[in-house]
Amino acid sequence: MKETSLSSSKPSMTISKCIFFGVLVSIPILLFLSHRNSSSTLVSSTTTSNSDSDLKIRPGYATYDSYIQKQLNKTLNPKLRKIWTTRDWDRKIQVFSKFFGELKNRKLISDSSKVLCIGARMGQEVEALKRVGVPDSVGMDLVPYPPLVVKGDFHNQPFDDETFDLEFSNVFDHALYPEKFVSEIERTLKPGGVCVLHVALSRRADKYSANDLYSVEPLKKLFMRSELVHTRTVDGFGLDTEVVFRKKR
Repeated sequence: MKETSLSSSKPSMTISKCIFFGVLVSIPILLFLSHRNSSSTLVSSTTTSNSDSDLKIRPGYATYDSYIQKQLNKTLNPKLRKIWTTRDWDRKIQVFSKFFGELKNRKLISDSSKVLCIGARMGQEVEALKRVGVPDSVGMDLVPYPPLVVKGDFHNQPFDDETFDLEFSNVFDHALYPEKFVSEIERTLKPGGVCVLHVALSRRADKYSANDLYSVEPLKKLFMRSELVHTRTVDGFGLDTEVVFRKKR
């Protein structure tokens, strides 16, 4: 009886050993494949993300207040404010007068247009608009400069919906939240209204910038309620590209 029992148990023991051995061999293989697939997915995702990232937010802002304070450090700098109101005053008004005159020739604004200049500081843009015959114009900045510039944060404009026919800005690089910057423009633009941005693509802006833009593509994605009208090369106080959008009706 013992011999029969022993002989009949040998095949089952052999099968168990084979199964156990097979599991031991397969576990490292499965772990390797799993790790390889996971790594491949991670690399692929990272590569795609980096290739699409033509708009990068600069690090270093612990809070929104710290971001605002850094912007105020520039705007309230006594030496800069003196330069903006003396040496730079007439020069910038001449340049902006020519620029807004071209916008009138291209039928993007008219004498009756209501215009907002975002980040206007001392209001040279607004003064230029008035000189070319667009009197219903106002500037907006963190620090007001009456009567040309009112106080406002471009992440949260202090204006009603559909207020302006045209909005102009050359401070997109100062936006910590570009999506809010753009959504506020689209909110306060009238249907059919125009937004003109001057941005830097071929060079990096100053230390007060909060983002770096490397192509027009991120702007096209941000302006979800608008259509791209045109882009062109400009020479605008260190900015090299003009991008124009029209809000859909």
